[in-house]
Amino acid sequence: MHIENYTTRCSARNGKIGATNGNDSRLKVPHPIPYQGSKRNLAPAILAYFPENTDALIEPFAGSAAFTLAAAARRLACRYVINDLNKPLMDLWRAIINSPEKLARQYESLWQAQHGDRRSYYDEIRDEFNATGRPDCLLYLLARCVKASVRYNANGEFNQSPDNRRMGALPETMRDHILGASYLLRGKTECCSLDYKKVVAEATASDLIYMDPPYQGVCGERDPRYLKAVLFEEFVETLEMLNHRDIKYMVSYDGRTGDKVHGRKLPENLRLHLIELEAGRSSQATLLGRTEVTVESLYLSPALAECLRLPRRYRHRAVEQMVLLEAKH
Repeated sequence: MHIENYTTRCSARNGKIGATNGNDSRLKVPHPIPYQGSKRNLAPAILAYFPENTDALIEPFAGSAAFTLAAAARRLACRYVINDLNKPLMDLWRAIINSPEKLARQYESLWQAQHGDRRSYYDEIRDEFNATGRPDCLLYLLARCVKASVRYNANGEFNQSPDNRRMGALPETMRDHILGASYLLRGKTECCSLDYKKVVAEATASDLIYMDPPYQGVCGERDPRYLKAVLFEEFVETLEMLNHRDIKYMVSYDGRTGDKVHGRKLPENLRLHLIELEAGRSSQATLLGRTEVTVESLYLSPALAECLRLPRRYRHRAVEQMVLLEAKH
């Protein structure tokens, strides 16, 4: 399927790609990289706080780039910067954006070759990826691994096991997502693999930074989902620097499920505006027969809150916030 056909099909089913309504949750957005914990479901609510006339959207902890794709589908910025310290992941993004047809063919070849001992085949591809860093191998592993959840060992090698109940996205489906993402990002996206502090230091007053750093408080000193932890004190210092430069930014950082709090809240002296977004019922709580809802925190920088004319810190639900912003527009 050609890229133009992908967008045509999206238009017919869900509204045209490139619509400017940031609150349109029906908009079809391609997601070639399945990542546990990505912001694809919350993106429409977060986009309600996207300022007008944004030059560049910068995502220092891009991962699956779900937020960037959602913004690009609505044409909310002129250009995009996606960064992740995981270099093979960014090599995969470069292949998605610049060589979509080639990557789609490579994925199909890997997918078709697995029809034997799928576990042994997965292990072979994992060994090949750890030895070479090939983008197509990484894409196949992400499509097949347990819960789409990346895991690394102490040597930085991909070591997650396969989900033997499924074979990964069908080649035609994956091709659609690859071509769709390329259509949205090609020619206006910079991919890099740097320390997040270097990336945000390049931001200007006309840009917006969206930060979704590695999740806090789950796995102690080392989290196998990430190659490197983000230290709380360093992160706070970086936000202080951005405040001093009047940079607009948003941070997804902590949250709670029922009465259980996940992670440390960002300090009051940063003067951030806190918004609580309901992320739905906790799957773990559901298994235990409870109905607890997960709430994620979204922090807006002082410069962004001023740009949006938010008069005070907000702790209302996302729906109330979106109604308020729509009234202002």
